[in-house]
Amino acid sequence: MGIEVRHFGILPDGREAKAYTLVREGMKAVVTDYGCRILELWVNDRDGKPGNVVLGHRTLEEYLGVDFHGTAVGRFGNRIGGARFTLDGQEYILVKNDGENSLHGGPGGFHQALWQAGFQDGAEPEITFTLESPDGEEGFPGNLSVSVTYTLTQEGALEICYRAKSDKKTPFNPTNHSFFNLSGDPGKDILGTILTINAQRVTAVSDDLIPTGELVHVEGSPLDFRSPKPLGQDMFAKDHLIQLCGGFDHNFCTEGSGYRKIAEACDPDSGRVMEVFTDMPGVQLYTFNRAPQGVLGTDGQPMKPHSAFCLETQFYPDTVHHENFPGGYLEKDVEFESRTAYQFSAK
Repeated sequence: MGIEVRHFGILPDGREAKAYTLVREGMKAVVTDYGCRILELWVNDRDGKPGNVVLGHRTLEEYLGVDFHGTAVGRFGNRIGGARFTLDGQEYILVKNDGENSLHGGPGGFHQALWQAGFQDGAEPEITFTLESPDGEEGFPGNLSVSVTYTLTQEGALEICYRAKSDKKTPFNPTNHSFFNLSGDPGKDILGTILTINAQRVTAVSDDLIPTGELVHVEGSPLDFRSPKPLGQDMFAKDHLIQLCGGFDHNFCTEGSGYRKIAEACDPDSGRVMEVFTDMPGVQLYTFNRAPQGVLGTDGQPMKPHSAFCLETQFYPDTVHHENFPGGYLEKDVEFESRTAYQFSAK
């Protein structure tokens, strides 16, 4: 057990970014204050052999810019249609970074920020990153104080706790954008990964992935993960959106409320199992459908499409335009807290 701190790199403005290593029996997480990012996550397979189950890069420079690997996403994860919204009669214009839309908080979102770090060692080592986002940043209202705590729990989980408060009502949808490959080999595809998602419906979207407001049942469709099935079984189905995206990029409306288990993934070869617990109403399944050309992974090799999957717990995308969608806002001076855990085991 313990927490180690090391130099990670120098940002273009001259500030230093650091990497922090959290260790407890059977687990190791490496995180950085640049983007509040998970760089590595090591867990054991069925034979007790550790493997890094998230994709990432070797240097700070490779993370600069639009890269979302492992980052805390905000202020608003996923998309806001038209990069604008109206709140209490006032229109707010956001920065466009996904065609005509705003994606993951805009180009200057949380993934670009250098967060402040504070950590605590012990049986469950944890690190808390904090950030002050000023009124008007990327077009969002309110001075926002936000913190993200990563904890390695005794249950074998990486737990993520989000806390926030704003002096104005503002859209808010935090998530983590880790790309998982449970085999521990970033060069291996995830088509054989067995996935279950406890969701009967998904949010219907237009071709630019903006919700229409309709919730569509998954029964009889390639999006039915209520029973375990390999990701590759329907990843290339003759479905318009799947074909358009080159795989899955869908928000699932998970069943139940409060903190609960919403998904489970298993790599049959290594035996690694990842259970997902959250109090959020939705989860985005993304299967890394297009890898940017020339971008290298932690193995020094070019990243490959379909070599990872994301399960991003969240409020539904574009909640600002759909009154029937739950949550998605911070009320003025009301503290927000949410918890997600990725719990690992092997069989």
